[in-house]
Amino acid sequence: MIGTIANTGAILVGSITGSRLKNGIGEKYKTIMLDSMGLVATALGIGTIAQAMPNSRYHVLFIVSLALGGVIGTFLDLDTSFRNMVGRFSGGSNLAQGLSTAILLFCTGTMSILGPIQSALNGDNTYLFTNAMLDGVTSIVLSSTFGFGVAIAAAVLFCWQGSIFVAARLIAPFITESLMTEISLVGGILILSSGLGILGIKQIKTLNLLPVLFVPPAAITVMAALGL
Repeated sequence: MIGTIANTGAILVGSITGSRLKNGIGEKYKTIMLDSMGLVATALGIGTIAQAMPNSRYHVLFIVSLALGGVIGTFLDLDTSFRNMVGRFSGGSNLAQGLSTAILLFCTGTMSILGPIQSALNGDNTYLFTNAMLDGVTSIVLSSTFGFGVAIAAAVLFCWQGSIFVAARLIAPFITESLMTEISLVGGILILSSGLGILGIKQIKTLNLLPVLFVPPAAITVMAALGL
């Protein structure tokens, strides 16, 4: 868990640093920093997709995952529920946008998913330490725009990566390279979606797509049971 602790700590430090800079950074600089993060998220999403897609064994699974996961997320209306929850203590500010962006960037990246698994199975924290540096810089930018409340994402990240770490320990024999490829593929699409939203190109309710991440494991488990 040392890698996850380091990742969480980097976000907290970055959030404190960025929030202290909030009043000292002009609006045009905040805008360019946010645009820069949009470009980073878009590039990371495209890079993850490009890396995972050629290795996918189930060429239509990511399409089914997006469609089915999106329907489930929309039915549950995760985006509205999340924003209402955040709005209760954000005083009507734009913290909800910052938090949703932070959670997606911090939690749905390939390294944030693969990192805890590598740590649990091999004791290798390379992905998590690398992710910590990236998230630290990202949290500075986000908190300078949205405030210290972005640090809440650190708790979400800790629970997310901690859950993956524990789950990986429990189901180690069943985690395959094929499964990780499919999860990375849909995760990359979610990161790309977030990047497009930050850049103002297309506002997608990406939180409603989060169930997408759970479709590949379920589908692959069923196909394996059927011998497909």
